[in-house]
This record gives sequence, structure tokens and C-alpha cells, in this order.
Amino acid sequence: MKILLTGGSSFTGYWFIRALRQKGHSITATFRGSKESYTGLRKQRLDEIAQWAELVWDCPFGDERFLHLLDDGYDILCHHGAQVENYKSLDFDVTGAVHSNTFNCRKVLEKAVSKGLKRVILTGSVFEANEGGGTPPLIAFSPYGLSKTATWETFRFWCWKYDIPLGKFVIPNPFGPYEEPRFCHYLLQTWIKGETPVIKTPDYVRDNIHVSLLAAIYAGWVGNASYARSEHLSPSGYVQSQGAFAERFAGEIQRRLRLECPVRSEKQQAFEEPLVRVGIDTVVLPGNEWNEQASWDELAEYYKRSYGLS
Repeated sequence: MKILLTGGSSFTGYWFIRALRQKGHSITATFRGSKESYTGLRKQRLDEIAQWAELVWDCPFGDERFLHLLDDGYDILCHHGAQVENYKSLDFDVTGAVHSNTFNCRKVLEKAVSKGLKRVILTGSVFEANEGGGTPPLIAFSPYGLSKTATWETFRFWCWKYDIPLGKFVIPNPFGPYEEPRFCHYLLQTWIKGETPVIKTPDYVRDNIHVSLLAAIYAGWVGNASYARSEHLSPSGYVQSQGAFAERFAGEIQRRLRLECPVRSEKQQAFEEPLVRVGIDTVVLPGNEWNEQASWDELAEYYKRSYGLS
């Protein structure tokens, strides 16, 4: 299928493009900035993505260049991109994010349908309202999650108006190669220093999933030729406390690298987020599409290359 995808410079975007290409799809990926504006880890990802997709720079969702691009005709629009700057802060710009995520949404859908669009896939998050499973109420537990909720409702309305099949793919907490410096990076960096990482929120139950598994599920679901008018998929990985996941991660990494990987959990004092928020769909792929141990091996090899480990 011919796929137009936004958000390809992100951690998950990189893996989605890779998995879609492995399925044989033709991918055009759009980016808000110029090629020169991407540096560091994002540039590394983009250098690899260039092997698998046509890259279109300076093309924010909904602007004139994006609308013109739709003349090429696409089977599926995968709107994976979203404004995420400062996403952990209570000062996150909800209004600006929704505007950016949905700019000219009606015009985009009108034109895309006139050129043969068959389906829209929107990426969701367990951070947003009424997603995943866990501690009630299932509200958006951050301003970023609120912006994702409003983005979804906007697309749902216009896809309903134009009778366009709409799918929502909800992301839990992926980890793997090319990830931004987050929880797993903190663990590894601390071990490299010969120190013991401290888990300050060990009681939160989250859904950590291998990004390679998430991407394989995404590619199979997006490219499925049989789909309904409205579909929803919320994949699940390792559902456990953050303290237990840290122990799991430590065991897998220590087994593969010459590192001592101790972990210490503090008694959790603050509970500013829901105690439990996880994906709800267990997806089992054929053995030739994804292998758990191979994914841990791939992650260890990535760490070896990135940090010069033996």
C-alpha cells in the first residue's frame, strides 16, 4: 500500500517506518522542519529512515505543501506526528498542540478522499482520556494527554462526517534502540558509572513494551486489507510495577553485557499520576515476525555500539 506518514523522526516513528517497509509498503514521510534542523539522535534515525521512505522536509501537517502532496494519492494516512515539546510539564501548550496536530484537518481529509484515500490511522497514547486500563477515572493525566484526547475527537468528527474509516493505535510505554534518554537510559548510564540506580516511583504499574514488537503489531494492523469503519488497538507488553520492570531490565542487560546491574527501589512517597495505566490488548504475532530474546539481544548490541561497551 501507499502510505503517507507524519512523525517519522520520533523514536516510534522510526520503528513504524522500518516495520512498514519490511511489509513491502511504499512510504512517504513528512517532517515539519528542514533537513538541517534535525540533529543528534533524531538525525541518526533520519539517516536510516532515508533507506526505507521518501522524505519530505518543511511540510507540517495541513499546510499548503502538505495539501499539495496529497495530489500524489495515498491509500492510508498515518498521522503519527504530534507536538510533544515540553510534554511532561503542566505548562505544556495544550491549545497550540491541538492546533498543530489538527491544522486544516477538514481540508486534508476532503482532498485525500478525493484522491483515493481508504483509511486514516491516528496514534493515541495511554496518557489521554478514556484509554488503556487502570485506576479510575481514566482521565487525561497530563496536559499532553489532554491535547491527544482533543486531537482524537477532532479526527473522529471529521472522519465521521466524510465517512472515512478511522483507526486508533494506542501506544503504552515503548523502549528499545534509538530511544530518547528516559528510564532505561538512566538505568544504563548509572550502571556504566558503576553505581546503583534508585527507582523513586517503583509502585506505578505501567506497560513497557519492546518497540520492535509494537512496530510489528502496528505494521500488520495498518496494512490489513480488511478493516471496519472504526477500529481501536491498544497493545500491551510487560504489565508490572516500574520497580519490577527495572529488575527485569537489569537481568536481561546483565546477562548480555559485562556490567553489574544492581537496582534499588525507594519507598514511593508521591502519587501524582494514576497508580495503574496500561494497554489492554494482548497481541500474539507469528514466531517469524517477532522474537522476544532477539529483541533483548538487539537492544544489548545497540548499547554496545552506542556506549563502546565490550
